[in-house]
Amino acid sequence: MSAPVPSPPGAPLRVLAVIPGSASGPSFIFAKRQMADVQELGVDVRHFWLGERTSPWGLLAEWRRLRRTLAELRPDLVHAHYGTVTALVTALAGARPLVITYRGSDLNGTPAVSRLRAATGILFSRLAALRADAILCVSEQVRGRLWWGRAAAEVLPSGVDPDVFRPQPRAEARAALGWSEDERVVLFNSSRQAERKRLDLARAAVAVAARLVPGTRLEVLDGNVAPSRIVTYMNAADCLLLTSDNEGSPNVVKEALACDLPVVSVDVGDVRERVAGVTPGAVVARDPERLGAALAEVLRAPARSNGRAAVAGITTHRIAERIVETYRRVAGGRGGATP
Repeated sequence: MSAPVPSPPGAPLRVLAVIPGSASGPSFIFAKRQMADVQELGVDVRHFWLGERTSPWGLLAEWRRLRRTLAELRPDLVHAHYGTVTALVTALAGARPLVITYRGSDLNGTPAVSRLRAATGILFSRLAALRADAILCVSEQVRGRLWWGRAAAEVLPSGVDPDVFRPQPRAEARAALGWSEDERVVLFNSSRQAERKRLDLARAAVAVAARLVPGTRLEVLDGNVAPSRIVTYMNAADCLLLTSDNEGSPNVVKEALACDLPVVSVDVGDVRERVAGVTPGAVVARDPERLGAALAEVLRAPARSNGRAAVAGITTHRIAERIVETYRRVAGGRGGATP
């Protein structure tokens, strides 16, 4: 693969973003939004949607298609937005300079798949790091899973948009959803990953809470709610519950904090760091009785939290600025985008 042709002086930095899935739908919405934020800062962003990640022949075809795309676009750098097959195919296609963002399950593994497949995905993620010119990890825990490049890797969580996720009157949000004012609602995001997100544990914990605070129920976001409607659910709910087996830097927690929605969670990913100093809410053991008791503590006298202040430093705009700073460093200062 030939080296990229530097952008003319003053021209926007040319970046090819490699993202699993397709341009449509909610899949990897956080990566799509992140690149849109980067584009607003003056970067010329193009996308390569990696449509196949399991079939060997399909992956070979995608590898060839990516090489053709690289030859045609000659980007200043390539940004792979996930580890496993996505990062490895991008690295093997000769993409340089290469930035890789590791988001959690790519280095932690996914319990919902076979052990062999999960271990293979983690191995692919670690091997891809050998070819990376810059590594971004969404949490310190994720960075700790790297074999190579750990010292130079930067911890950079996905940002939250404070203009989208913001506090709104609870009564208005409930009226929009048709919810009763009297019920206590615990919000849970399973996002079509009920097993990994531990919907079973969430249900057990809410059952405990309902015994302590009658009228409590669980509202599950199963991936069928439009992203634009999530903020309404957060402002209508009394608490967010997170019970996942593993996470990197769960966006749902940051979005809840931006809405001043209390959070009760197990100690996973960077949640403890994100909710430090936020009340009401709690980080407790992975046990239905402990989780249920923590929920009941929040639900007895529902109140909004002070979470919005906790995410002030990780807005989408600020994270996009830091990504562009990384791009300019990796690309040797080329491009006209201003961080």
